[in-house]
Amino acid sequence: MSPTQLRTSWQQLTEKQIRALQAEKLRGYLTRTVAPFSGYYRELFQRHGIRPERIRSLADLEQIPFTSKADLLNSPEHPQRAREFVLIPDEHVLKRRASTVMQAMLKGKNHVKRGFEHEFRPIFMTSTTGRSADPIPFLFSRHDLDNLSSSGDRVMQICGAQREFRLVNMFPYAPHLAFWFTHYAASAFGLFCVGTGGGKVMGTDGNLRLIQKIKPDVLIGMPTFLYHVLQEAVENGIKCESLKKLVLGGEKAAEGIRRKLRNLAARIGSPDVEVMATYGFTEAKMAWAECPCGVDDQPSGYHLYPDLGIFEVIDPKTGELQPSGAPGELVFTPLEARGTVVLRYRTGDYIEGGQVFETCPHCKRTVPRLVGKISRSSEVKTMQLDKIKGTLVDFNQLEHVLDDAANVGSWQLELRKRNDDPMELDELVLHVHKLTDVSDEKLRRELNNRFRERTEVQPNEIIFHDADEIRDMLGVGTLLKEAKIIDNRPGKRNGNVPVVRQVNGRTVDGIAPAAKEVDL
Repeated sequence: MSPTQLRTSWQQLTEKQIRALQAEKLRGYLTRTVAPFSGYYRELFQRHGIRPERIRSLADLEQIPFTSKADLLNSPEHPQRAREFVLIPDEHVLKRRASTVMQAMLKGKNHVKRGFEHEFRPIFMTSTTGRSADPIPFLFSRHDLDNLSSSGDRVMQICGAQREFRLVNMFPYAPHLAFWFTHYAASAFGLFCVGTGGGKVMGTDGNLRLIQKIKPDVLIGMPTFLYHVLQEAVENGIKCESLKKLVLGGEKAAEGIRRKLRNLAARIGSPDVEVMATYGFTEAKMAWAECPCGVDDQPSGYHLYPDLGIFEVIDPKTGELQPSGAPGELVFTPLEARGTVVLRYRTGDYIEGGQVFETCPHCKRTVPRLVGKISRSSEVKTMQLDKIKGTLVDFNQLEHVLDDAANVGSWQLELRKRNDDPMELDELVLHVHKLTDVSDEKLRRELNNRFRERTEVQPNEIIFHDADEIRDMLGVGTLLKEAKIIDNRPGKRNGNVPVVRQVNGRTVDGIAPAAKEVDL
């Protein structure tokens, strides 16, 4: 059966059949690939008495303890911790396998050696962004790059790409999954693709010049950067009537930012643009996408690849498995990965609508989907707003409050201490770039009302900025991910970055103590 036929067959199965096939594939993967060749999981399985060959259902997957980002960090006892998660094949184990002996007899030892190198030898690397800890490398073999291409090809199909399309990849050029996933996806699908490297490589002006020259059908990048590029295009009277799709990744894509992107696209000559989001993370070594839907329809959810990995949805407090359609934290286990492998990886991402197995209402695919808003558990943080009573602040909620505000373009939330005094009260300052000519006072009232209705806090101060100031503050084109929420409290700052900041009517620019970006 060809890879295409195999993928199609998974789309025709029921939930029960999918789970049974995943369990069978999981048992073989753990028994033949992970347990023998992963230093970390070999020791873990021995310590917990786990016998991979006895796995008969996905319920048995719960025998394996969760893996989290903390398990991947270096420590004095494990100075090269990430290496322990890399599959390193044992030549003696492989030589004893009947399949190896048969291949050597039929095609020769060199053919077998090349096959093992294709499967296991690391030749590529991405890494986590390292915003809350040191970057963690994730290694890919040629086998992994084949999976990256395969999953990328599926994203192209799910998003409704056509081979005659021209795509501009605006993700930052770095060892970051988003840029390289897009590169391999376009290559696998056979799509013309130009990578700009985001703002850091070519700058906003360079991206705009390329758009004028290429006349792309698709722009893909982080929502914040796409917003700034399109806004700059509007301000400079640049047209791009060929634009058909905006594909978002790397950040959450609230309905408010989608609406603003559609409006900006219309103003440069593309009123019928489709806006779709992707979801991916370094540890999975792949990404998933929504299919196109109408402007007034709910997004389809992210279409999964049940032959390449298993998603679980758990209660983030108890770790208990949630039923289909129930909210919870996403946990991922690969079924085909080589190189760096993590099992039952707790993403820290919370999905509101859970995992569902019903047919997609838009594209009619039957693969499982992740539906509803995805948010980071780490974005719920406690900050003490007075000396007596602390208030729990959900930054996910604040982000939607601001993205959905019709008169607000770009924004940044800043946490700081009153008078920069460590003993003083915490303050929440909102920096805003207005989309319309609404008066400052009216917009302040609107925003305060929105905060009052939807959260337990209000900004201590709302400061308005022009487009250039807010771009500098957000780090558009200079940071891998724009700094939408920063912590400027004493003891929280980290490093030095160029800033342009207006505080209490005073403009401060140049090199200043950097805010520590709240980990998103």
